Amino acid sequence: MSRVGLGYDSHRFAPGRPLLLGGVKIPHDLGLAGHSDADAVLHAVMDALLGAAAIGDIGQHFSDQDQHWKNADSAKLLERVMVLLAGRGLRVANCDVTVISEMPKLTPHKAAMQLRIAQLLNVETGAVSVKAKTNEGMGWIGAGEGLAVIAVVMLA
Repeated sequence: MSRVGLGYDSHRFAPGRPLLLGGVKIPHDLGLAGHSDADAVLHAVMDALLGAAAIGDIGQHFSDQDQHWKNADSAKLLERVMVLLAGRGLRVANCDVTVISEMPKLTPHKAAMQLRIAQLLNVETGAVSVKAKTNEGMGWIGAGEGLAVIAVVMLA
């Protein structure tokens, strides 16, 4: 039986932090504000995985009220989610990610993000898609205040 999950995350840009997306450090003068390392791509992927498995969401497993997760490496959090899935006999079939941001341009980094996400999900790179879109200048994303990510996964 296949299971599908949808994940979403958004973060404001913030000075003095690295910009991490999909487990890859992206050169940019702003990072993302958040309790952990604020990797919105991996957060959306985790929410999609947890949703597909029907075992809650990222906030239930890694609360921003818990200091243990302060500045946590999102790749390590995703590894914990993968252990939960394996314990239920579930594996990732594929993952599709869309990053919505006016800046920075992500095209030069999509292949590295795809590779890192595939490694973390224990799938071939061809099972992971990373796309970048703008918001055509509309709303808070269009104003350059932050970015949003949508992720869809299929579990088998």
